[in-house]
Amino acid sequence: MPSELETAMETLIKVFHRYASKDGVKTSTLNRKELKMLMETELSSFLKSQKDPAAIDKIMRDLDANGDGEVNFEEFVSLVVGLSIACEQLYQMNLKQGAGGVKKH
Repeated sequence: MPSELETAMETLIKVFHRYASKDGVKTSTLNRKELKMLMETELSSFLKSQKDPAAIDKIMRDLDANGDGEVNFEEFVSLVVGLSIACEQLYQMNLKQGAGGVKKH
């Protein structure tokens, strides 16, 4: 039976490849349209928090490290890592705020 972390990694891989073949061509990259679809579906809360209507284009440019106009799995993982770090920082802040109101005996 896979661990929770192994399951999370498998899910990440499956989600990436599900969207990488949305245009009918089975590739190992996301084009702009596929990245937008993935983010609208899988990261909708993050996308809604972006006030910039060109957010997808900026994210695409930032992720496309090799400049080929597409996002491969390695480039995509950098987005997930960045968002995970930001979420963990919020988690730590919430822990500290919650601990401030708790009396130790």
